[in-house]
Amino acid sequence: MTIQWFPGHMAKARREVSEKLKFVDIVFELIDARLPLSSRNPMLDQIVQQKPRLILLNKSDLADINQTNQWLNYFRDQGHQVLALTAKDDKSVKQIVPASKKVLAEKIARDKDRGVKPRAIRAMVLGIPNVGKSTLLNHLAGKKIASTGNRPGVTKGQQWLRFGTQLELLDTPGILWPKFEDPAVGKKLALTGAIKDDLLHLDDLALYQLEIFCRYYPEQLKDRYKLTNEDLFLDFPELLMLISEKRGFRDDYERASEMLILELRQGKLGRYTLDRFEELSE
Repeated sequence: MTIQWFPGHMAKARREVSEKLKFVDIVFELIDARLPLSSRNPMLDQIVQQKPRLILLNKSDLADINQTNQWLNYFRDQGHQVLALTAKDDKSVKQIVPASKKVLAEKIARDKDRGVKPRAIRAMVLGIPNVGKSTLLNHLAGKKIASTGNRPGVTKGQQWLRFGTQLELLDTPGILWPKFEDPAVGKKLALTGAIKDDLLHLDDLALYQLEIFCRYYPEQLKDRYKLTNEDLFLDFPELLMLISEKRGFRDDYERASEMLILELRQGKLGRYTLDRFEELSE
């Protein structure tokens, strides 16, 4: 299963981002804590270049805690300032401004020495679709100022948003890249909702989901669908059929596939991380 999605507004957004970088002090790169590598746009380094950057691992409340801690250390070892947060959580969101000041410490000191009057930090928010950008913006503002939705492609244009006296943000649409070199990246993005479902084969996606959970989170799969240890040794199509029967769907495997994926996205299978740190070398 090959998954690609690069609608026209994304190509336009990429051009606009490049043009407007000169107006910001720092880039907030928002990625999905369940997909710390797969949800990073490989074009971003080329677009952002040497602009200071703060990496935000959003949706950390949905991710495997042990995996998240290892990925945080990985990014820090790469020389990045990075935070794990939940866009709806006050405590984690309040870390953003202090972390930004740490990234910009040299610039702030330089401006102070030159007698430049302090002003709000100007940041650009970048990330793939459905990674939580609009949710973060709304939470910072304490009201709905950006459209949200658990589907990709909600934010279509760019807008400046001011948060108190310390931060101004330029929101941007989610930007994917034209081609996924690794088919597994497309599957992972699809599972977490970064790609529109009408572009997918849900049964193939559900089988991939079962493969991941049988390997890394078997107890969560057993608890949710009342499975035995022996059931987990079935071929994945047979396991999907068994779950379909247990849910009363009989031979409606498409409906069972849709249910599996929906419950994964709703957090009913518990915390999980699809990008495994131990597989980084692969």
